[in-house]
Amino acid sequence: MQDPSGPRLPRLVQSVAASRCYSCSVALPTDVDFKGTCPKCGVALHCCKQCTFFEPSTRFQCTKPIPARIPYKDQVNQCELFNPRVTVSRDGAPQAASGSAGLGSGTKASTPPVIRTSNDARTAFDNLFKK
Repeated sequence: MQDPSGPRLPRLVQSVAASRCYSCSVALPTDVDFKGTCPKCGVALHCCKQCTFFEPSTRFQCTKPIPARIPYKDQVNQCELFNPRVTVSRDGAPQAASGSAGLGSGTKASTPPVIRTSNDARTAFDNLFKK
């Protein structure tokens, strides 16, 4: 059981690697066919905007040496250097074994935190320097 007035335990956040649609940002399934379209909005997935090498500030908007500029970045193309962009994000879902879940018997992780006043902070600070 964690002491509420003591130091907090670090919350370890899981990271999730997933491909997302460039248009609607929906997480794409791992078995998605990038020759097809997005299951939610229907845009083409084999296009420059979905590629890892797409960079608007570079020549031909690609970090790889391509022989000719691809004019439409959001339409299907036949680029052989295409590599789907994978983003890594933090999973914000609360974990069942987090430090706040074990504060009391029968408490749930979704219970609101204890309301504290400015006097509580001052008292905790004064307690640091008691002899």
